[in-house]
Amino acid sequence: MPSADLPLEECRAFRPDLPLPGGFDAFWAGTLGEAPHDGAPDKPRYKEVDCGLPRIRTYDVSIPGYAGRPVRGWLHMPTGATEPLGCVVEFLGYGRGRGLPHEELMWACAGYAHLVMDTRGQGWSAAAGVTPDTDPGAAGAVPGFLTRGIESPETHYYRRVFTDAVRFVEAMRVHPEVDPARIVVTGVSQGGGIALAVAGLVPGLAGVMPDVPFLCHIARGARIAGLPPYTEIASYLRLHHGRTEQVFRTLSYFDAAHHATRATAPALFSIAMADEICPPSTCFTAYHRYAGRKELRVYEFNGHEGGGAHHRAEQLAWVRDLFAP
Repeated sequence: MPSADLPLEECRAFRPDLPLPGGFDAFWAGTLGEAPHDGAPDKPRYKEVDCGLPRIRTYDVSIPGYAGRPVRGWLHMPTGATEPLGCVVEFLGYGRGRGLPHEELMWACAGYAHLVMDTRGQGWSAAAGVTPDTDPGAAGAVPGFLTRGIESPETHYYRRVFTDAVRFVEAMRVHPEVDPARIVVTGVSQGGGIALAVAGLVPGLAGVMPDVPFLCHIARGARIAGLPPYTEIASYLRLHHGRTEQVFRTLSYFDAAHHATRATAPALFSIAMADEICPPSTCFTAYHRYAGRKELRVYEFNGHEGGGAHHRAEQLAWVRDLFAP
């Protein structure tokens, strides 16, 4: 496969000037400090479901997210735990919903609580229950999510998604069966970008594991990626001439490479050098800017699938060591 981006050695040296947008910290402090709308649920709700798996307890979760509106998820917990559990909070790839309750069980099988967040508007399984995105701001957007509410940071889609993700972590911090000092966030692609954003917005996490992260150095991704979702931005700008500066200003508030500069938890990154969806130079931008202790696994000949099952084994070992007494 031809190189999708810069060669590995150039990516290792790639440190572009990427200034923070004005009022970045104040914007996010204000967003996360907003009170829920009237009538919104005030606390997480957990309903146990029978998946036919006697060693795993599974709960259908509804957690108040952005503006207090309920966001769905699955919480998996190993049976028989006698002490508070370490917890992995997982965010999903672009276009994925939480799916069915028995799909994602690795972390619970390893002995941890595992919370999977449905991504608003992206769910596919009506039977499993989905989280709609009913907020304003989709007018003029091209198909997809990157340009939804692109007119300003206040209306952009990922303002709502990042807030949902923070609320999911906060819910686990007060769950009686979870150790609040042992919470790790993770995700692949879009989920990796969300995990990086949460690491920058929530102090005191135990760790973060972003795999082939999306939403990093978005302006570069929009200009060089050959496949969606970054191409949604180019599609929008082909229709809306003269809005380039406005579009990239809005997106800069959701760029995980900026949030990485605020993150201090230990991190395990993965980057794939043949990735045409999340070009490796964009992922390296976030890695280089990450402010905490960090490790990196590079998959030189892999595309957006990254390290796959091999990297899951790396993650299992990394979390085991992270949570060791």
